Amino acid sequence: MSLRGRMRAWAELLRVSALFTVPGDALAGAAALGVRPNRSTALAVGASLCLYEAGMALNDWADREEDAIDRPHRPIPSGRVSPPAALAAAGVLTAAGLALAARAGRPALAVGTALAATVWSYDLHLKHTAAGPAAMGAARALDLLLGATATAGGGGGAAGPKPAGTGVRSLTAGAGDRASSAPDAPSRAARGLGGGVAASGTSRTAGRPKPHAGGVTGRTSPGTGGRAVVPGRGPAYTPSSVAPRGTAGRSAPKSPRTGGRSLTGGAGPGAMRATGPWDSLRTALPSATLLGAHTVAVTTVSRREAQGGSTAAPLAALVATGVLGAAAGGVSRGGWGDAPRRATDAGRRTDPASAGLAGALALVYAGTAGRPLLHAALNPSPPLTQRAVGGGIRAMIPLQAALAARGGAAGVALGVMGLVPLARTFARKVSPT
Repeated sequence: MSLRGRMRAWAELLRVSALFTVPGDALAGAAALGVRPNRSTALAVGASLCLYEAGMALNDWADREEDAIDRPHRPIPSGRVSPPAALAAAGVLTAAGLALAARAGRPALAVGTALAATVWSYDLHLKHTAAGPAAMGAARALDLLLGATATAGGGGGAAGPKPAGTGVRSLTAGAGDRASSAPDAPSRAARGLGGGVAASGTSRTAGRPKPHAGGVTGRTSPGTGGRAVVPGRGPAYTPSSVAPRGTAGRSAPKSPRTGGRSLTGGAGPGAMRATGPWDSLRTALPSATLLGAHTVAVTTVSRREAQGGSTAAPLAALVATGVLGAAAGGVSRGGWGDAPRRATDAGRRTDPASAGLAGALALVYAGTAGRPLLHAALNPSPPLTQRAVGGGIRAMIPLQAALAARGGAAGVALGVMGLVPLARTFARKVSPT
C-alpha cells in the first residue's frame, strides 16, 4: 500500500473529520467559569484530542468482527490497518492524553483519568449494553469538565504569577500588607489580575483610598461571607455599593467556606466564578450536562445506523434537540441554570450581545441536528439514519459555541464556530461516523 493509501486508512480509522468537534469542549468549560482560556486550557484541548482519537482506534478494534459483516469497507476489516496496530495506537494516544492532562495539574489529571476509563469501558464493554449512551454522554461531559478544571488550575488566564499551592487563589494576605504600607499604589496582584480578582481589598476612588468610619481599610464585608470585595466587571460590584460602612480597606481574613480563597464578582472572560480547580466542576456542571445529554441522544440513534428501521430513536433525539437548544440559548435567571451563581455567590451577568449570540447559535445547533433527525424519523433507512448521526456530531460545534456565549465569551464562541467550515470540508473526504 502506498503512503497516501496508508494515511487515508488511518484518517478513516481515526475519523479525523470529527476531530473538529473536540476543542470546543474545553473552551466551553473555560467559558463556564467566566475566564479567558490559558495555557492549561490548550493542554486540556490536546489531551481531549488524544483521548478522543484513542477512543476511535479502540472502537474499530473492538468492533472488527461486527464491522466485517456490517461495514467491510472499514480500515480493519478491509485489511488496510491491522488490529494490533489499531490497539497499539489506542494505547499510545491514551498515554499521550493523560500526560498532557498531568501537565495541566492534578485535578485535570484526575478528570482525564476518569475520561480515559470511561472511553475504554464504553468501547470494550458498555457500548453493547443499555448503559452505552449514558457512558458516551458521560465521556463528553467529562471532556468539558477537563477543560474547566485545567483552566482553573492554570489561574484563569491571569497575568500575574500564581503562588504555589493556591490553585487560583489570590495573594490576599500579602497584598493587604503592601496596601497598608503604600495605600496610593494598587497591589501587584490586583494589577496582574486586571482588577477582576480580589487581591488587595483596597477601596479606591480617584486613585486614593476611600475613607470610611474609623479610617481603617481593607477588611472584607461580613455580608459577603468573608470574601474580599473589589471593583469587578459588573457595575453592582463596587466597594461603595457592596461593603458596609467602616469595613473597607482592612486586610481580608480567610473565608471558612473557601479555605482562604478570594471570590470575585463580575462576568465574562476574566472574572473567575469558581474558587479553584475542584470548585470549577460544580460551576461547569450545567454546561457539561447539556453537552452530555446531546451526546446521549446522538449515541442512541447511532446504535441503529447500520440497520436502520428505528423511528422512535430519531424522534426522541429531535425532541431532546429542541429542549437542549432552548436551554443553551436561554439566559439564566434562576433554578438549574443558576448553579454557577449558587456556587460562587457572584451572580451571572451575561451581557446582551453575548446573550443574543447564544440564542442565535442555539438556533444553528437546533437546525444542524434537527433537520436530519426529522428526515430519519420520517424514513428510518440506514443512509438517512447515518446522516442524522453525522448531523448530530457536527451539531456539537454550535452547541459548544452557544454554551461559550452563554458564559459571556462571545469571542471564544465565534472562534469555535470557525471550526464548522473545516469540519464540513473534511467530512466530504472522511465520514465522521
